[in-house]
Amino acid sequence: MGVLAAGSEIPAFLPELVALVGGAAVIGYLSSRAKVVPIVGFLLAGVLIGPEQLGLVGEREVVDAAAEVGVILLLFTIGIEFSLARLASIRRLIGIGGGLQVGLATALTTAIALVGGVPTDAAIFTGLLVALSSTAIVLKVLDERGGTGSERGQGAVGILIFQDLAVVAMVLAVPLLAGEGGGPADVALALGKAVALIVAVLVVARRAMPPLLDAVARTCSPEVFLLALVAVCFGTALASAALGVSVSLGAFLAGLVVSESRHGTHAFGEILPLQILFSATFFVSVGMLLDLGFLLEEPLLVAGAIAATVTIKVVATVIGARVAGVALPSAAAIGLLLAQLGEFSFVLDELGRSEGLSPLDMGDDGSQALIATTVVLMVATPLLATLGERIEARMATRPRSAGTGTSVPPPADGRADRVVVLGYGAAARSLVGELRRLGAPFTIVTQDPDAAAQAEADELDVLVGDYAKRAVLLEAGADRARLLVVADDAGERTERVVGIARDLNPGAPIVARPTHHLDVEDLAEAGADHVVTPERASDIGLGIAVRSILGDGDGSTVPLSQVVRFVPERDGPCPHLELIVPVQPSAYGCEDCLRIGSTWVHLRICLTCGHVGCCDSSPHRHARAHADGDGHPLIASLERGDEWAYCFLDGSTIHPATAG
Repeated sequence: MGVLAAGSEIPAFLPELVALVGGAAVIGYLSSRAKVVPIVGFLLAGVLIGPEQLGLVGEREVVDAAAEVGVILLLFTIGIEFSLARLASIRRLIGIGGGLQVGLATALTTAIALVGGVPTDAAIFTGLLVALSSTAIVLKVLDERGGTGSERGQGAVGILIFQDLAVVAMVLAVPLLAGEGGGPADVALALGKAVALIVAVLVVARRAMPPLLDAVARTCSPEVFLLALVAVCFGTALASAALGVSVSLGAFLAGLVVSESRHGTHAFGEILPLQILFSATFFVSVGMLLDLGFLLEEPLLVAGAIAATVTIKVVATVIGARVAGVALPSAAAIGLLLAQLGEFSFVLDELGRSEGLSPLDMGDDGSQALIATTVVLMVATPLLATLGERIEARMATRPRSAGTGTSVPPPADGRADRVVVLGYGAAARSLVGELRRLGAPFTIVTQDPDAAAQAEADELDVLVGDYAKRAVLLEAGADRARLLVVADDAGERTERVVGIARDLNPGAPIVARPTHHLDVEDLAEAGADHVVTPERASDIGLGIAVRSILGDGDGSTVPLSQVVRFVPERDGPCPHLELIVPVQPSAYGCEDCLRIGSTWVHLRICLTCGHVGCCDSSPHRHARAHADGDGHPLIASLERGDEWAYCFLDGSTIHPATAG
């Protein structure tokens, strides 16, 4: 394909693509500034630029194709986030709570529709649409409010997991409702194909996937790893389509297979930006479906649909959560949190329309009512969540009567308040040995599959992933860590990782040990509190810094982000005061002791160049040695509470100037 020459015609797709992506970015930004979930912004962007309003995007073919890719990637990432262990930990909430919620919501909606004269197939189809909630919006709201680990959050997550699993069965059920090959033999054949695909993916692929991902990861190429993931995702989706099964099922199973390998976290971090881009396109495409004219023409229909949806969802969710053991206040909050319709309701609606089904058997009006209801409730989700929290708080203050059920305590967060070690080279392995001896809990994050295999063999907590990605750091618990250590990495990459880690966890100390030279000031500006540079310290220096921060060290350490400005008294006895300038510590401890693997008693800093050395009470007296060798006689104490300097040439003590 050649490059466009000057004056050549603009490709037809380009203006619409710019309107699509630019509109989503601008309105998403405004939504974020207004503290609104970005997905809501994407929906509103679609409403605004769609063919029924401004008409900036008229051709839907490219948008629909990108939206299909977004759905596949969304299901793939959901599969990656799943694991058999995660499912087992909240199996009661998933199986009982989620099963009852989906079943009751479907049954209630179906019953109401049947009473209104809707045909059975369309009534059941409408029930399936109403049963689903928005995983993306609910999890985003919970994450922003820190509620994922609460009873409310755990209950919502369990029900959402069942809903996401139920989508697979619903996708298979829609053609059967439409009467496509509806005989028992055809139903058995469809289910048999689905079972065959599940068995093939979970058995054969689970055997092939770990060595395949190991081999790809050893290339240390993010591009190759990402391409391999996309190939696995779409290859499995293609295989499922060839068997006559939904591509969504194939994508979800592909993600589940990847999640069971040690590269699940790594894969999630790599695929997430791609998934966000195409998923945003999906939500924009949903907003483009809304016709504001229909909303104005049929306000009573839309209002009735919204009221019925909220009532049905709250009733079904509260009953499901209560039977699963969730306390009533939290169950009420979960009901309001899940009261919206989900993104996969659109997927089912489009599938149903291709099979001749529509919500309430109302054709295009039914689809427009569904779209309007979904968009309005998605936008209202943060408000409903706030209302649920207030109701939960008010109900929780009332005394409970006997027989109200048992609450489900949130599981303990095993990766909070621990040391996160990023990298697993020689220095990091030495540090891990120190941490094990100290009994300090820690998590290792590495992209090297061989290093990860060794850590797993040593029964260490290890994640495989690129820790320059926020998603991987969050999975490792970097946002709740007691201490973060960036070890054994190139200088520029170390600076980038330190910056991301500092943004996630503003309060935790960060120790950096780059393998190549990097200006200490640059790392300090990025957020590092202590820097162990390779030319100034052996591997033991990393352990000394970490032990000191954890309160188990033999001597104090110096924050490298500080600048020492010693202002001497005006008429001091020393004639060398003109040598004093503002200095930054050259190392977090005595750099000569660090180089030879020794320790110190007290630390001193050269007021001319910033060299950090040990005092005369230390075994090697490196501060004095530096003064003799470099001709910098003035040092200041770096010990807490000390406010004095000293001149080695004339033996005088210098006090700081007093304010006056």
